Amino acid sequence: MSKLSQACVAAGVAVCLAAGAAGAQEGAVGDPHQWLEGVEDPKALEWVKAQNAVAEAELAATPEFRRLEADLLAIYDSDARIPAVNKQGEWYYNFWRDQQNPRGLWRRTTLEEYRKPNPQWDVLLDLDALNKAEGTNWVWGGANCLRPDYARCLIALSRGGADATVTREFDIPSKSFVEGGFFRPEAKGALTWVDRDTVYAFTDFGDGTLTESGYPRIVKRWTRGTPFESAAVVYEGTADDMYISAGRDHTPFYERDFVSRTIAFYNDEVYLVGADGALTKVDAPNSANKSANREWLTLELREPWTVGGRTYPAGSLLAANFDAFMAGERSFDVLFEPSDTTSLAGFSWTKNHLVLNVLEDVKNKLTVLTPGADGWARRPLAGVPEFGTVSARAVDSDESDALWLTVTDFLTPSTLMLGDAGEGAAAPETLKTMPAFFDASNHVVEQHFATSKDGTRVPYFLVRPKDLAFDGTAPTLLYGYGGFEISLTPGYSGGTGKGWLEKGGTYAVANIRGGGEYGPRWHQAALKQNRHKAYEDFAAVAQDMIDRNITSPAHLGIRGGSNGGLLTGNMLVQYPELFGAVVIQVPLLDMQRYNKLLAGASWMAEYGNPDIPEEWEYIQTFSPYHLFDPAKQYPPTILLTSTRDDRVHPGHARKMHAKMLESGQDVRYYENIEGGHGGAADNRQAAHMDALYLTFLWQQLSK
Repeated sequence: MSKLSQACVAAGVAVCLAAGAAGAQEGAVGDPHQWLEGVEDPKALEWVKAQNAVAEAELAATPEFRRLEADLLAIYDSDARIPAVNKQGEWYYNFWRDQQNPRGLWRRTTLEEYRKPNPQWDVLLDLDALNKAEGTNWVWGGANCLRPDYARCLIALSRGGADATVTREFDIPSKSFVEGGFFRPEAKGALTWVDRDTVYAFTDFGDGTLTESGYPRIVKRWTRGTPFESAAVVYEGTADDMYISAGRDHTPFYERDFVSRTIAFYNDEVYLVGADGALTKVDAPNSANKSANREWLTLELREPWTVGGRTYPAGSLLAANFDAFMAGERSFDVLFEPSDTTSLAGFSWTKNHLVLNVLEDVKNKLTVLTPGADGWARRPLAGVPEFGTVSARAVDSDESDALWLTVTDFLTPSTLMLGDAGEGAAAPETLKTMPAFFDASNHVVEQHFATSKDGTRVPYFLVRPKDLAFDGTAPTLLYGYGGFEISLTPGYSGGTGKGWLEKGGTYAVANIRGGGEYGPRWHQAALKQNRHKAYEDFAAVAQDMIDRNITSPAHLGIRGGSNGGLLTGNMLVQYPELFGAVVIQVPLLDMQRYNKLLAGASWMAEYGNPDIPEEWEYIQTFSPYHLFDPAKQYPPTILLTSTRDDRVHPGHARKMHAKMLESGQDVRYYENIEGGHGGAADNRQAAHMDALYLTFLWQQLSK
C-alpha cells in the first residue's frame, strides 16, 4: 500500500482520490462528496433524510403505492409460507417473521406436527419481546447448538441487521440466556462449540486483531470461567488475509477440529488441529473447496490440478479417504467432471449416500452416488419433478438417508418434499406447498440464448405474457448479478409476481459470466481485467430481447444488488441507450476506494487492487463513479441502500446519487436506516423498499 493510501486509511474521511490511470500514487484530488462516507455522521444522515423525503413524495404518496406495499407485506407476512426447518435431535427448528412478530420467533416442532397444515410450535425466543425488554433493535443472526443433546446454543444477534453481531449463550430447557455464559461483544466473527465448556472464538480481540477487510485475524480456544482476553491462541493469520475461523466436526466417531484461513474468495487453507494443538495442512490447492465427511475428504476443484500422475480438470469433484490423504496418499475417485454445458451446483451427504446436484444449461439434475468395494455406484434420484429448480439437502446425515427436496420455478409456488436417497425408497412425500401469491395463468417461461460481444453463448430466462404482442412495448425487468460464482436459477417470488408479472410485465434473468452457471470457468472468465465480459453479456441479453421485439429501450428496466448493483451501475454509464429505467441496490460504485470501505478489501480477488497502478488501469474501466459523465443524459435511476449495511458501504450509493443530482439527472434515492446488506431488517421494511422500486419501474416503463 502506498504512503498516500495509508494516510487515507488513517484519516478515515480523507479527501485523497487519485487522478488518472496511474492511481493514488499520482497525486490527490478532492472528491467533494467523500464526506458522505461518514455512515452515521449527523450531517450525512440529514442529507439522507432529505433525499428519502424526495423519493417518498414522488413514489409513495399514491393509493396505488399503498395498495402494492400492503399486498407485498401480506405476502411476506403470510402464515401460508413454507417454514424452513433444520433438524436437531428429535426437534425441527425454524425462525419465523410475520405481522404479529416483525422481528421474529425462534421456535421448534416435531415432524408429526410439521406434517400438519397448522403445526403447533414451541417458541424458544421472541425477538420482539427481547427488544422491548432490552430497549434495542436486535435482528436474528442464527443459532449454533451443541450436539448431541442440543441443550445449549450460541445465538448471534445484530443491531439493525448488520454483519457485526454479538454472541450469547442460550439454554433450551429454560428458554433463557445463560447468566454468566459465553458472550462475545459486537464484532464480525463468531463463537463455535468445542464442547460444553469450550468454544473457538474468532472476533475482534483489540487493536491489530482484524484483517484489513474487518474480519477476524486470530482464532482462540476459550474455556468457560476464564477471562476472554486470556484465551489461548490457536492460529493467527495476517492482516492481508480475509477471514480466520475454526470449528469442530461433531460427527460421532469422526470428531475433528479444523482451522480455516481464508486468504481471499476461493483461496483458502484448511488445517487439521491435532490433540496436542499442532496444525497439519490439508494439502490440497488453495482454490479447491475442501470438506470432510466421516471417512471421506471431498475436493471441488476450481482450477486444473495435476497430482499422482493425472490432471483433473477445473470443476471436478474428487473424493479420497481422509486419513489416507493426510498420510500422503493421492488416490482419488472422480465423482463429477464438467462438460461444456454442465457444472456442479452442489452436493449433500446422507448417512449412506452422496447426492449430486448438477446444472445442465442452468437446469437441475439429481444423482445418487453410493460408495462400495467396487467404486461408486450411480443412479438418478427417483420421483423428483423435472421442471424448475430442484435442491436437495440431508435432513440428518448421521441418522438417515432422508432428504429435504425443494422444487420451484418462476410461476409455480415452491414445494417442500421429504425424500430418501436409499435405493428402492418410496417416492418423495409432499409436506408443504406454498400458495399462489399471484395469478400466473397468463404467463409462460422460456429459456433463450444471447450472443455476447466475443461470441460467447449466454443463457437467460424469460417470463412473458402468453399473448405478448412482440411489438417492443412490453414493460420488461431484467435482473442480473454476475459475480463470485453465484448461479441464478428459476425461483418463485410472490413479490415479483404480484408487483410486476400480475400487472402484465415481462421479467428476465440473465446468466452472465462471473456467475457459476457453468462452473469455475464461467466465474473466472469475468475476473479483474476481464470484468467487462460480464457487462457485455448483460448488454447482449438486453439487445437480444430488443431484437426479438419483446421490448425496446424505452420499456426495458434493469435491477441488481451488491455486485449486481455494480453491474447495473455500469449498465447505466456504459450502455445508457439500452435502458428506460435503472435500479441500483446496496451497490459498489466507487471502485477506487471500495477496498478501503468496510469489507471491500476482501473482494480484491474478484475486482483487483486499485492501489496498484497497473490494476487501477483496468478497474477504472468499470468504476461507475468515475465513468459518470455529467454532460451526458442517463436513464431515470433509483439507488437503494441501508445505513446499517456494514458489508458494502452506503457511501457508494450516497456519492453516486450526489454526483448525478448535481448534474441534473433524473435520479432518486432511498436509504433504509436499518437492514444490513439485505436492505431491510423486517418484512415491513422489505415491503416498503420493494414497493418503491417496483412503483418507479412501472411508472417509467409502462408509459
